[in-house]
Amino acid sequence: MARSSQYLQTPIKADFLMNYRTILVHLDRSERSPVRAALAIGWARAHKAHLVALVPTGLYDGVIPGTAIPAGLSGYIAESDDYLRRRAEAISRELRQEIGRTGPLSYEVRLVDDPTVDAVVRHGRASDLIVMGQGEDVNDTTVRGLAAQVLMEAGTPVLVIPAAGTCRQSITHVAVAWDGSREAVVALHAALPALQLAARVTLMSFRHPADEDDASQLCLQETLQFLLRHGVSAGVERAVTEIGVADALLSRVADLGVDLLVMGGYGHSRLHERVLGGVTRQILAQMTVPVLMAH
Repeated sequence: MARSSQYLQTPIKADFLMNYRTILVHLDRSERSPVRAALAIGWARAHKAHLVALVPTGLYDGVIPGTAIPAGLSGYIAESDDYLRRRAEAISRELRQEIGRTGPLSYEVRLVDDPTVDAVVRHGRASDLIVMGQGEDVNDTTVRGLAAQVLMEAGTPVLVIPAAGTCRQSITHVAVAWDGSREAVVALHAALPALQLAARVTLMSFRHPADEDDASQLCLQETLQFLLRHGVSAGVERAVTEIGVADALLSRVADLGVDLLVMGGYGHSRLHERVLGGVTRQILAQMTVPVLMAH
């Protein structure tokens, strides 16, 4: 894999830092939910944001129609509803304890009975950033594909937390998947508050040997100058790769110890894929670091 790299070393001091003013985190019963909560709390403090903890009870996820319920099961259903509500309250209580342990924060907890996807999309539209999980419980239909659905429907940037690995709250190195496309531009703009707090930012551009090397399409110098005006000094890595773009990107992210990956919500195959581009789908399936996506 051939690479070239360059850096601009003199950032222009921005007049003010951009911030995520409202951060919404989706919490549930999964093992990684506390990791999401801790990271969301850390980001809320770093950006002086108001944190909204959304806890769907699961009451209407896969609900059974009343006409299909055999006689005599109404008591069982009532007990199930009570259990779901108590479980959601326990999740909320754990969040409050974590915030109380780590210091003051502007926040609220919202327990909702709506289906999970609907709830995250609706509440997420009134936020600057949605924090959610990759989805580690493959037997739970409410979490499989949740991040992809929210990304498609909410209109708000989504920070997806991987199902395994360590997620550092302080961002040192951010990698931006860059191909000059509309989706990459939207993601770059959505990530500006995070980029301004990072010690290092790298724009990564990959192409296959048969692809044309169209530097004008990437607008690299213009993009670097744009970032400098926001107080972000970024570097560039361009590489020719024989393997898939998603594989190359994930490999390089691991090599460099990147804390956060930023990318658009589609790959180049957007017109050939019914929902998500192939690169996006693969990243969501194999991600090892938090990924900030927008489209």
